[in-house]
Amino acid sequence: MSTIYDKLNDKQKQAVFTTEGPLLLLAGAGSGKTGVLMHRIAYLIEEKHVDPYNIMAITFTNKAAKEMKERIGKLIGEEGNFVWVMTFHSSCVRFLRRFIDKIGFDNSFTIYDSDDQKTLMKKIFKENDINTKVYKERAVLNIISSCKNELMSPSEYMKSAVDSYEKGVARLYEIYQSTLKKNNALDFDDLICRSVELFEKCPEVLDYYQDRFRYIMVDEYQDTNTAQFRLIYLLAQKYGNICVVGDDDQSIYKFRGANIENILSFEERFENVKVIKLEQNYRSTGNILDAANAVIKNNRGRKDKSLWTEGESGENIELRQFQTANEEADNIIKDIRDRARDNFRDFAVLYRTNAQSRLLEERCVTLGIPYQLVGGVNFYQRKEIKDVLAYLKTIANGNDDIALLRIINVPKRGIGATSIAKVSEYANENNISLYDAMSISEMAGVGKASDKIKSFIAMIEEFREKVAQKANIANLIEELLEETGYIESLYEEGEIEGESRKENIEELINKSGEYEDGELSLFLEDVSLVADIDRMDENADRITLMTLHGAKGLEFDTVYLAGMEEGLFPSAMSSNSREDLEEERRLAYVGITRAKKNLILTSAKQRMVNGETRYSLMSRFVSEIPRELLNKHVLDTEKRYTERSASFGEALPWESKAKTNNNFEKTLSFGKQFKVEKAQSLDYAVGDTVKHIKFGTGKVLEIVDGDRDFEVKVNFEKFGIKKMYAGFAKLVKI
Repeated sequence: MSTIYDKLNDKQKQAVFTTEGPLLLLAGAGSGKTGVLMHRIAYLIEEKHVDPYNIMAITFTNKAAKEMKERIGKLIGEEGNFVWVMTFHSSCVRFLRRFIDKIGFDNSFTIYDSDDQKTLMKKIFKENDINTKVYKERAVLNIISSCKNELMSPSEYMKSAVDSYEKGVARLYEIYQSTLKKNNALDFDDLICRSVELFEKCPEVLDYYQDRFRYIMVDEYQDTNTAQFRLIYLLAQKYGNICVVGDDDQSIYKFRGANIENILSFEERFENVKVIKLEQNYRSTGNILDAANAVIKNNRGRKDKSLWTEGESGENIELRQFQTANEEADNIIKDIRDRARDNFRDFAVLYRTNAQSRLLEERCVTLGIPYQLVGGVNFYQRKEIKDVLAYLKTIANGNDDIALLRIINVPKRGIGATSIAKVSEYANENNISLYDAMSISEMAGVGKASDKIKSFIAMIEEFREKVAQKANIANLIEELLEETGYIESLYEEGEIEGESRKENIEELINKSGEYEDGELSLFLEDVSLVADIDRMDENADRITLMTLHGAKGLEFDTVYLAGMEEGLFPSAMSSNSREDLEEERRLAYVGITRAKKNLILTSAKQRMVNGETRYSLMSRFVSEIPRELLNKHVLDTEKRYTERSASFGEALPWESKAKTNNNFEKTLSFGKQFKVEKAQSLDYAVGDTVKHIKFGTGKVLEIVDGDRDFEVKVNFEKFGIKKMYAGFAKLVKI
């Protein structure tokens, strides 16, 4: 008798049928891990008779969560609707909406996105007279985010501070957190941290969720940070049925706080762990997999595994080297045009930095090639969308000063900056929210604006009453737009611009139609958690342009990896650190394994970077691919292509320098090579003031003794924090 498990390979079946205790699934790229998770859930419900209500599946994107839910439904029907399938952040929002009052917040809290955070920090800087030559808003927020990823409180960060700069950041961190609480708001990192705090401070709440989630599965486990690990660890303690699925070779989000040690040390964190490797690939041809395996095996910090396929070897990988980045972009887009005919969705161009997209976009526009740029301006970050959402946030949560400040005089209603400043001062003096201060009719000092403020408050209260009566969200937005005259104000910027912004708002209204009457808070939660990848339309007949970091989890018939050059990929800053270089190599591995049938690697000998021409060697990652897998193309002086197979035996152009020269090299803008010998010591130390020929004076924050050179972090008075190599920086102690 056939079952839904018959199509699984032996290792996949083993993973599905191992249901009790800790399980580590090392799932290589394209190994069918999502299908394994879905069949595992089906097996728990249908064969082990586990209540769907007791199963939790966690992933990182709404797109992945939606796909999981749909596939579970196809496997087992309506019972699949009762399985908890959500992202980390969505899960934590649910925990906190129900129980955050136990740790001192109101359950109607607002979620701040990155723009809201920056606005709040700018306000804190102004109110506390912060020296913006020393402290930069984004830099401070990045440090705060790193602290939260490691579950480090402001007081703990203060204790670890090594100099006055870090102590200053610690104080700003403390003010930032207290202001968030005053505004009854959480940022994205708080969603995880506050959930951990809730579980640790309220054992009855933790016990409730431990009993609820008796079987826990976590996808993309290599991308978890310390806070996320702690959250899952707490939930899994009672029953121990924790299954994590991931691939350490695809851990590429260290800059976001991901901790690869979570997957590498899983067997040490839990007892009696079962480890199963999924190495059979169902996506790519044999040659593509052989290339990926050859590159990634150069990493030392990994668990041993090797992808293989029963499919065909396929075409060799194409390697194209151009004189300039313009020629590279022109060739890529023309090549897609010639190959695709009318089927552009099967093509993707992946690159290391966002800046590389400009030339590709220009060629798409010039040649009339349809494309989608993933990682551009987020729909929910557009001014008109943020304005409407700020109105809705103010209606939902009167304590959110940031939302209120955004729309108090938008469109203009005669409430000027002076009046707002007086109200803000009153709110701060009395430790109340800005909205509450505005609601106090007898508050003096605002002059003629008093009546306008009262009118604004009355309007918000009217809409709050409608929300309380479970108003339809789409109708609420339309009434709000009419009441405020917001649509008319859009056309002050011009008819074309106004029409475009109006269309965006109409799309937001369409989105709100997916929610039931009275679900305003749920609507605001969901739109605040949308990521770039969630907005990608995989069915649109357009080529995809995106960074390598954004491409993980996706696949395309034909992939172009652009900019395969030393200093660009791997980045210059990674060359001095084994850990950073290994992360760059994992990124290359991810890029290679996005390709199903065809992989084209391109590089340019010269490229404009920050206004200057840079000359580069080809990426070391290309040299790590066996020559018999490569077909090399070069551009001759008449710009005609000639093809030479790398298997013919001739030395490839990067090998003589990139492979045989172990000295630290740097390419000057005029093409010469020079070597920098690492100094025995530096004549400056952490805390010293130094001078740079371009960035001016700054304070040394950190010095790391790398294999090839010292890596120095300096906070420059005019340019903020920069990382650089001592040999190139030529810093002079003042």
